[in-house]
Amino acid sequence: MINSSILDLAKELISRKSVTPEDAGCQKLIIERLKKLGFTIEVMIFEDTTNLWARRGIETPLFAFVGHTDVVPSGSLEQWHTPPFEPTIINNNLHGRGAADMKGALACMIIAVEQFVSESPNHIGSIAFLITSNEEGTFINGTKRVVNTLMKRNEKINMCIVGEPSSLQKAGDVVKNGRRGSINGNLQIKGTEGHIAYPHLANNPIHQALPILAKFTKTKWDDGNEFFPPTSFQISNLHSGNGTSNMTPSELNVQFNFRFNTELTDEQIKHRIHSTLDAHALNYNLKWSLSGRPFLTKHGKLLEAVSKAIYKVNQKNPRLLTNGGTSDGRFIAKMGAEVLELGLTNTTIHKVNENTSVTDLKRLTDIYQKTLENLLTEKQPN
Repeated sequence: MINSSILDLAKELISRKSVTPEDAGCQKLIIERLKKLGFTIEVMIFEDTTNLWARRGIETPLFAFVGHTDVVPSGSLEQWHTPPFEPTIINNNLHGRGAADMKGALACMIIAVEQFVSESPNHIGSIAFLITSNEEGTFINGTKRVVNTLMKRNEKINMCIVGEPSSLQKAGDVVKNGRRGSINGNLQIKGTEGHIAYPHLANNPIHQALPILAKFTKTKWDDGNEFFPPTSFQISNLHSGNGTSNMTPSELNVQFNFRFNTELTDEQIKHRIHSTLDAHALNYNLKWSLSGRPFLTKHGKLLEAVSKAIYKVNQKNPRLLTNGGTSDGRFIAKMGAEVLELGLTNTTIHKVNENTSVTDLKRLTDIYQKTLENLLTEKQPN
């Protein structure tokens, strides 16, 4: 049976309309509870983003829960069975924007820590929370900037769980032990406009680009490895011309993305693209934007502790996957930390009628608490 405090806290968080980058008082609610546990509180406000860094203890190892209080917009209100910011239980599922991504997981984290500290007030190591109000949006003033601040003062997270909704059918059936890197390219190919009836007097950039783009789409960039699928190249946008049917355009703009694994670096990708474009003697400009490099936690104390906790609760080992998009885990990974993503199920995230199983809230809380016991108590639980 679920501890009512988990459900009550989840409802309190969901009821706050914290559409990114707004926090809407969520972190204030969390701070009130963490202060009672002896956490040192530091609020870092960067422009439009509110961030919380809370720490209990000064010893190593430093274990951190990482998450966000912001949510995506609710979309069409007419399509919701209940108002998105009025948490409601229907058929043992908690409905509301952020229930799965990720206010439900935040509630599980808080309650797990409260229960753990109550039972082990003199635990070894330290516990921290890194929570941002801008993960769903531009993210630049969120976790990334907090991590940079911590690194400048040599404060290092050793292990962390990111509470993103990683699970498929029930909490803990999947753990993300890595993520692919992501890099975007914005390519501009220049030509010479002209009348479409006189192509010899023009230089059509679309015709120049199509064979090269087709080559990129068919290229086998790598074979992947045991942890990651092969690197993928996808064109997301093409734009050219001014809408006139009798003119060739003067330029073509192409936006594309690579999702890459640990077999390639972003610099190797850039080199291969530029080498091909240069070989065709194109007149082009290419701007790159790196969203994040790939990271992987193959093994270590955190993975062992989490796997042991999940087996204790679910009587089954989790699957380890690295698929999906990027997450704030990429910023923590650059500190040299062991990083895992473990949260609720992701089947309804970013959709109308977002919801999560009430049973899963209890299950995830138990997994989080047992992970803390496995990591931060001298005598390991059975």
